[in-house]
Amino acid sequence: MSLPGMAAGRDATSRRPMAGRIKSMRSTKGLTKRSTLRSFAALAAMALSVVFGGNAQAAGYPERPIELIVPWGPGGGADQLARLVSKLMEPMLGQGIPVVNVPGGTGATGMAKLLAAPADGYSMAIYIADSHALLAGKSPRWTMNDITPVAVMIKGPSFIFVKQDSRFKTWDDFAKEAKANPNKLKVATLGFGSVDDFSLTVLDRGGVKVVQVPFSKPSERYVSILGDHADALYEQAGDVAQFLTSKQMRPILLFGEKRLPAFKDVPASYELGYKVALPQFRSIVVRAGTPPDVVKKLSDALHKVYESPEYKKFLEEQFADPNSFEDASKAPAFVDEQLNDMKKTMVTN
Repeated sequence: MSLPGMAAGRDATSRRPMAGRIKSMRSTKGLTKRSTLRSFAALAAMALSVVFGGNAQAAGYPERPIELIVPWGPGGGADQLARLVSKLMEPMLGQGIPVVNVPGGTGATGMAKLLAAPADGYSMAIYIADSHALLAGKSPRWTMNDITPVAVMIKGPSFIFVKQDSRFKTWDDFAKEAKANPNKLKVATLGFGSVDDFSLTVLDRGGVKVVQVPFSKPSERYVSILGDHADALYEQAGDVAQFLTSKQMRPILLFGEKRLPAFKDVPASYELGYKVALPQFRSIVVRAGTPPDVVKKLSDALHKVYESPEYKKFLEEQFADPNSFEDASKAPAFVDEQLNDMKKTMVTN
């Protein structure tokens, strides 16, 4: 038999847990709602950062110096370009642009340094046709998916040069001796797998067989023919302008479809039947994944560099195409086209 007090006590006890559970459920619902709101806010913030993050990053960029890697030794055309770009671009961006020479491997060592850096726009590299030619090989160390061309700064033909007092007065003299004595004449080049290598391969198939002597340091390559360590040099005219002016070197063959007014007596490879006209180009690249707005800011600054009187004078001294510049919207297509031309050259010649 139940006593009233006991019943009352039992009823009161059973009601208290129920009230607690209701309160707990309300509290849980409140927490869930707040958590959902926080999650939504976080997702919204992430979405906004994706949409506007590049603009925000470019707005404050650059906040520290930008390293400019030259995958070659000091003194060459790539080095000259880098130092002039650094000089003219620094006041535009308000930060230092130190030039770092990293020679070796036909440019592969310097490119490895670039690709090891973050894709944040604080590391750039001079990227030239010779390094690009490595991508036409069987096992390239990088691909176009690893880099983003920011701008093409210079385009121009390459030549075969000899010492001023060389016994080879013309290209015919050189070609006749190379055919009569295969693999005896030495030509100083940048390295195997480069545009130099491709062009000499075309000459080889035409019967002009020479020995290629690679030099990664431009200064050593230039003086090799002056010291009779090589019979000829593969190079661009602007890179050896000082030797041309001082009459220590002279060109005997231009690789291209037509002659240049500055060297009207020098035959072009096409007119002699050597179908090779791979222009030497020099561009500036960053790692793939660099924010697009950062790439555009760099490209815009490089266009201002290109339009400056000092740079225009540099192009003239380099015997370069006066319409060399390609911005970030066109540079990738140009560089891709050059690689395709290199591959075609190797197949068709």
